[in-house]
Amino acid sequence: MEVAAHLRDAGFEVIEAMNGDEAVAILTARAPIDLVFTDVRMPGSTDGMGLLEFIRRTRPTLPVIMTSGHLEPALAFSGGATAFFPKPSDLDVVVKALRAALEAAA
Repeated sequence: MEVAAHLRDAGFEVIEAMNGDEAVAILTARAPIDLVFTDVRMPGSTDGMGLLEFIRRTRPTLPVIMTSGHLEPALAFSGGATAFFPKPSDLDVVVKALRAALEAAA
């Protein structure tokens, strides 16, 4: 919630998903999503790596930025993550990375 609030304050329109399964449902509904920022560990049957795999199959060019306090960055990048931030992260640095990823995808 803190990250979502910070991103909103930075001017982003944020759609929150409570878990990976809800994120898949939002993406499946073809909501106009420009970027996904996700944690690796999430409740439900789909974790962050599963979400990344789903996105790479269905929307291969969609930027996906991941965060985790437990995962090695190399694993996220090998799955196709655009960027990775270990927790805790400086949210201003995350905002800059999100903007850069959106700009690169445009």
